Amino acid sequence: MLEGASSVRSILSVAVRVCLVSGILGALAAAPATASTAAPAYANGHAYRHGAVPFRGKQHTIAFNQRRVPRTKNLRFGGGISGVGVTTGAEKVYLVFWGSQWGTQSTNGSGYVTFSGDPKAVAPDLQAFFKGLGTGGETWSGVMTQYCQGISAGATSCPAANTSHVGYPTGGALAGVWEDTSKAAPSAASAHQLAQEAESAATHFGNATTAANRNAQYVIVSPTGTDPDSYKTQGFCAWHDYSGDSTMDGGGAVSGSLLAFTNLPYIPDAGASCGQGFVNSPGTLDGVTIVEGHEYAETITDQFPAGGWLDSQGEEDGDKCAWISSGQGASQNIKLTTGSFAVQSTWANDFNGGAGGCEISHAIVTN
Repeated sequence: MLEGASSVRSILSVAVRVCLVSGILGALAAAPATASTAAPAYANGHAYRHGAVPFRGKQHTIAFNQRRVPRTKNLRFGGGISGVGVTTGAEKVYLVFWGSQWGTQSTNGSGYVTFSGDPKAVAPDLQAFFKGLGTGGETWSGVMTQYCQGISAGATSCPAANTSHVGYPTGGALAGVWEDTSKAAPSAASAHQLAQEAESAATHFGNATTAANRNAQYVIVSPTGTDPDSYKTQGFCAWHDYSGDSTMDGGGAVSGSLLAFTNLPYIPDAGASCGQGFVNSPGTLDGVTIVEGHEYAETITDQFPAGGWLDSQGEEDGDKCAWISSGQGASQNIKLTTGSFAVQSTWANDFNGGAGGCEISHAIVTN
């Protein structure tokens, strides 16, 4: 009897342990995703934040963890929106310094517009960067030229003929600079307000039609101390979209011609979270060109998101290569005729025999 009772107790003990383990596993399966796998705050419920650059140290997504090993999922063409997938002509970047907070406008010795309310000199840095793209034989822009439109949705490469490739910014991409001092920029602008400002800029520059904006993008640069689209609490440095996106917070799409725009906060306000010192030391302005270069590259390859080039997880060419500090695709300086600027690499489908990878330089592909 004693041996029988002992056997029964052993069987019961094992059964209890099995139940406990099963219960724990079930609870874990049912529990919300942890910070290591959950989508970051900026992505939750904000579909319009295309190509958002995450704060450094905030990349707690499955997609980012997979970036730690070579990615095999190449970008695919989205089929275009209203016939638009990528820019196909000379890129035109309009810098819009939004709000009276930018202060008094002047011109420096290099001919760039400066503002008294720009303590870190973001404005001249952006102008020099975009004026220098496509000069001095730079090939950072070449990576993006491999992408095209005029192909079937889902395609991962562009045939040699009968396609329109992303244009190379020969002679510079800077098309205009405007300080909009008509009123103060909002302390925390909504996506809809940012799109409205882009439309106002298009009117200011005389680009009244979608055709006039076909290869244009409007970079809405908010002044220091503001929090456009709550980037400080949401954990992102910038994003891009187009004016016809009905998902934008604060009112959805805006009226007017379809155009591409970027939400660029005052990057130095975020310090190292948005790239300060990521390449150079102290590198106060590193993040300005790393982050804006990211959005520029994504806009010209996905002008009206998401009709351009994305991977199966919705990442664009800049997303897949963000914040790489060493090895293949590491962020670094590129030399332009207007100076040296820190940039990140972008994704190239044709790298490594078609397996894909992050590149900082690529031969220029022409139509």
